[in-house]
Amino acid sequence: MKADLENLNELFTPCLIIDKSKLSNNIERLCCIINKTKTKFRPHLKTAKCKEITKIFIRNFGSRAMVSTVEEIEQLKDCGIDDFLYSVAIVPSKLKRIASCLSDNCKVTVSVDHISMARELVNFCKTTGSKISAVIELDFDGHRSGVRPNAKQQIIEIGKCLSDAGLFRGIMSHAGASYSLSNDEDLIKCAKDEAEQTLQAVNILKYVSIDCELVTIGSTPTALADYHNNEINELRAGVFVFFDLVQAGVGVCEIEDIALSVLTSVISVNKEIDAIIVDAGWMALSSDRGTSSQKIDFGYGQVCYEDGKIIEDVIVSDVQQEHGIIQVRKGSKAKLPEIKPGEMLRILPNHACATAAAHDRYYVDNDKSSEIEVWHRFNGW
Repeated sequence: MKADLENLNELFTPCLIIDKSKLSNNIERLCCIINKTKTKFRPHLKTAKCKEITKIFIRNFGSRAMVSTVEEIEQLKDCGIDDFLYSVAIVPSKLKRIASCLSDNCKVTVSVDHISMARELVNFCKTTGSKISAVIELDFDGHRSGVRPNAKQQIIEIGKCLSDAGLFRGIMSHAGASYSLSNDEDLIKCAKDEAEQTLQAVNILKYVSIDCELVTIGSTPTALADYHNNEINELRAGVFVFFDLVQAGVGVCEIEDIALSVLTSVISVNKEIDAIIVDAGWMALSSDRGTSSQKIDFGYGQVCYEDGKIIEDVIVSDVQQEHGIIQVRKGSKAKLPEIKPGEMLRILPNHACATAAAHDRYYVDNDKSSEIEVWHRFNGW
């Protein structure tokens, strides 16, 4: 949808801005990797939660996708996605709602990490006549849900339960530990470990004659790492579509690649504390501090001029609910820009998913056209 305005300074702030050319470049980068490795790719829709971006994914990657909420399936199943993988370990209360999404044009696969849930899924499908397939979720870095890849008894028990009911589809893992890395060598090692440990579980099942149709791994850092294993038949990633400061800190993108920003208005200039106060607080930026453990800490976001040009060493140092405090990074000799109330700045996010979740639309800035588009997004579970 086209907005009835031509300039960003006509927008009501705070609001989300997408740089369309950067978005396109980020997607094209992933396309090049997929074309080179000839591996199927499943984009994660949780970052964008947007029909327009989902349709771009379909044109580039096909009709499979990953989601983190049932709401994403309900909102996006009519866009052309016919193969959803639900990334969060399933619980019984969500099965009925998932089943209502099923059709000849909509297949849903859920993730399971415990035999009790595998049995619940099998019983539900027997009772209702639904077919909700499942993958076994692995946890090889001890950071959240999943079965350890060497937990032979658990893997076989879950796999056999699902396979006997005709519901087993394969193995899924996520390299969450990759987000704490910051150099190419470690990222390649992490990607290699992710693949090899996933295949360890695949081989456990193969030993008892259970085959995996789907062997799916992924995170944005490992998907972009220079590593490929032919036995893995699917890669996944999500935040690559926008990138963010955390991903820049990991080293898989440059700050200039970040396609998402929050447009904000200056509401005050506080000379006493040498700060610019803007109308984007934690409600608009999120309170995510993902860069605090990285080599460069960007506070609550990197500050840019209205046109997106980065202002070196000027960050959002603190936030309240509707106020952002912009200051020069401690120890830097940089100076705050000369700016007055009413003028606008942009903030690059620490975590694109968290920042986008605070908004209900994207304003899409296209440098090839003076027109600004509006792409709606949704939230909820």
